[in-house]
Amino acid sequence: MSFVTGDVVTRDSYKNDILFRINTINNNVAILHGEDIRLEADADITDLRKVHKREIQDWKKQEKEKEDYSFRLFRQDYQLMKEKRHYESTAGYHQDANYFQVPARVLHLDGDRLYLKKCIELYQRVGLQVHGLYCDEKEMPEEIGRLVTKIQPDIIVITGHDAFLRNKGEKTDLRAYRHSKYFVDTVREARSIVPNVDQLVIFAGACQSHFESLIRAGANFASSPSRINIHALDPVYIAAKVAYTSFMEKVSVYDALRNTLTGEKGLGGIETKGLLRTGMPYVEEELN
Repeated sequence: MSFVTGDVVTRDSYKNDILFRINTINNNVAILHGEDIRLEADADITDLRKVHKREIQDWKKQEKEKEDYSFRLFRQDYQLMKEKRHYESTAGYHQDANYFQVPARVLHLDGDRLYLKKCIELYQRVGLQVHGLYCDEKEMPEEIGRLVTKIQPDIIVITGHDAFLRNKGEKTDLRAYRHSKYFVDTVREARSIVPNVDQLVIFAGACQSHFESLIRAGANFASSPSRINIHALDPVYIAAKVAYTSFMEKVSVYDALRNTLTGEKGLGGIETKGLLRTGMPYVEEELN
């Protein structure tokens, strides 16, 4: 069977457990990107099985159900936070609600164009301002300084693809990971500009990334403590939780992970202050 870039496939040697799309093919070896998890892998084309259109539709339906469930949980959480802000801003509902909010700015660097598109759509659904950029993981350390200075974000998401390569070393060895080193270097560069972990909140990592190194480099949240795969949309939910929590409150790691699709085995971090600021009075702009 012949394969081309963009085909959706599974690997026979892994019992066809994960859907991938073919990114490139060179000398009969395909570089694969997870269809909904941030994993990069390689496989001989003889190990691949092409997934039929009906199978893809069924799988997408199941994935959408999981994503919709996670979004509903986030909306419930958001409504609770909104009610609390409204109560506090109106002195316990005793004053007119005449306040405004200063939203957090998000810079999202992604090593996958399709994931970036899905993430931007979710940012828009949850009402967050985002500057989303596709950037190859290897180029992120060189680009981040210029972007932080230009955009001045409150939250940075540094993600794409990754994988632990068993034939390259132990799990403790950063060199045994496909892209973790580049994520670590990118975090360090950002932290050299804004050292305060509450002034600039950073999420970094992808599937199976070296969690400990990312946290030591200065990330607030990272993947993957148990070296498991994470969902493509997980970084957005963490960013949204921090963005919609008042700067007077802290975001516990448990609260940040509660609405993700992966949970604590794939994601972790440190306690972090929220970023939402409320002001008053709200003044409607007049049209000339």
